[in-house]
Amino acid sequence: MCGIAGMVCFEPTVPDEALLRAMIGPIAHRGPDDEGIWRERHVGFGFRRLSIIDLAEGRQPMSNEDGTVWIVFNGEIYNYLELRRELESRGHWFRTRTDTETILHLYEEYGADCVRRLRGMFAFAIWDVRRRELFAARDWFGIKPFYYVSEPGRFLFASEIKSLLAAGVPRRLRVESLLKYATFQYVPDPNTMFEGIWKLPPAHAMWVSADGRIEFVRYWDPLFEPEERPLGEYVEELRERLKDSVRAHLVSDVPRGCFLSSGIDSSSIAAMMRQFEPICTFSVGFEGPNNETEIAERIATAIGTEHYAKVIGRDEFFDSVPKAVWHQDEPVADPSAIAIYHLAELAREHVTVVLSGEGADELFGGYRIYREPLAVSPFSRLPGPLLRILHRLFRLLPKGLYGRNYLLRATTPLEERFFGNARIFTEEAKAELFRVGRELLDRREASPVETVRSLYVRTKRLDPVSRMQYVDLNLWLPGDILMKADKMTMAHSLELRVPFLDKELFELARRIPAHYRIAEGTTKYVLRKAMEGVVPDFVLNRPKLGFPVPISRWLAGPYGATVFEQIREAGVDDLIDLGYVERLWQEHRGQKADHARKLWVVYIFALWHVAFIQEMQSADVFAGRAAAGRAATVS
Repeated sequence: MCGIAGMVCFEPTVPDEALLRAMIGPIAHRGPDDEGIWRERHVGFGFRRLSIIDLAEGRQPMSNEDGTVWIVFNGEIYNYLELRRELESRGHWFRTRTDTETILHLYEEYGADCVRRLRGMFAFAIWDVRRRELFAARDWFGIKPFYYVSEPGRFLFASEIKSLLAAGVPRRLRVESLLKYATFQYVPDPNTMFEGIWKLPPAHAMWVSADGRIEFVRYWDPLFEPEERPLGEYVEELRERLKDSVRAHLVSDVPRGCFLSSGIDSSSIAAMMRQFEPICTFSVGFEGPNNETEIAERIATAIGTEHYAKVIGRDEFFDSVPKAVWHQDEPVADPSAIAIYHLAELAREHVTVVLSGEGADELFGGYRIYREPLAVSPFSRLPGPLLRILHRLFRLLPKGLYGRNYLLRATTPLEERFFGNARIFTEEAKAELFRVGRELLDRREASPVETVRSLYVRTKRLDPVSRMQYVDLNLWLPGDILMKADKMTMAHSLELRVPFLDKELFELARRIPAHYRIAEGTTKYVLRKAMEGVVPDFVLNRPKLGFPVPISRWLAGPYGATVFEQIREAGVDDLIDLGYVERLWQEHRGQKADHARKLWVVYIFALWHVAFIQEMQSADVFAGRAAAGRAATVS
């Protein structure tokens, strides 16, 4: 896993070497082992390497034999040896043992269709000298990031936004993205929080010609296609395919380990991994009733791993928030990101590569919200006009009345009630929160309903659970889960791999009917059945926790005042109504309502705005200044 950056000049000039070095400087954490620069007329590539495969060779940027095709690549290709043998039989000659060189020759053989042959995680850019054209692609699920900017005279790309800003791209807030962030707690693809900076969405490729033409294509779509088969067949095949995926994800020339929480996802990966080799496992938790390290240690003992655990204190947690925000590039208001930051720091003391359980919930129906269609099914048989009348009547019920929220959701169409796993501020609340973008709130295209509309259109023929999972696969998974996983691990030069997000495994998952995913009062039913005898019995039916952070309790105590003071001093009062935020804090502190998630969304944005919009700073400088301000507030 590495960091990539580059540019295409739309005039026949050679990119400035100093500019390319400035772009790879801020992402040294992604690749501390080596760096490389290559440039010629129209194009320049920069690279930072974290050595995983073929430690002696494999320097990038890399070219084919005659220098007509050049690549910078971030990720891992797990079927590269199989592809290499095929390409050698077709006459291709290899100079290294790397997966990078395999992509080069695969491109020579198949052109843009090379991405369809890749099993793994990737973000890469290829310059075709003969065609005077850049070809770039991002992996199937969006495990690896790819940001880009198209400006008059040039096109820039990088693994992180910091590289683009180092090249002189203006630091301007995109107001519409801010409004969406308040709903989702992240900015959905392809937008970012910066005006003019974009993400290449998962399973997309793009071409950029030397004269400035840009084209895009989506090369794959994670649609569910349920097939009725006996449950036992799916259980057996899932067990075998997951084992095969874990085996494939072990390829490396450096030490490997596994993240381990208290749930079935990471336990499944760790137990499967242990079948192949001795491993180290890592967990973090927080003091209190939901300290996951206690259960994780029991699991590690049961499957026989060398286990390391850490309990994160409140002060340590808040001290690390500014550094985590700096590494995220964009605000992602998921408190568990800070837990992963500490988990990655712990793991990097022992290994260079970790496997983890991300993706199981989206593939196999792991979130409790996926049980909602069954809960509201008594209303689903009613005609639409009647549902709308009932909805208007239920809105008249007193707020806080038990059952009111259920009645409102049950009479709201799925397409208007489910936008993904997080829905923080409603449109009405956003009208109170923001001082900017009010005109956007009234525009249909800026609403969260429009953000998900095309996803629901594509899945009209599917059951509600599959439609919800499809929304999460396209929004929540790349925007929150994988974004924090990549940025928080790479902050510590640690490569994270996710065996559940394997295209071969998904080909099975997409066929499993919803009634095997949600069954017998539980989620991920088919996965739990497949893991019987693999993971300890006490794990099989444990409820999902997902690095539970006691943020609600902390914000109700003294740290709530500290957080509000940092928001107040962040210089965002022209964007946000601080009076409204203070009311949220006071109600939360007085236990009149739980506004922890809303306050966290505002807090993370405020820290991000200071770090990236007001004054671009290094991680250490920003964290130091934030800590000093926090200490002054506490004292």
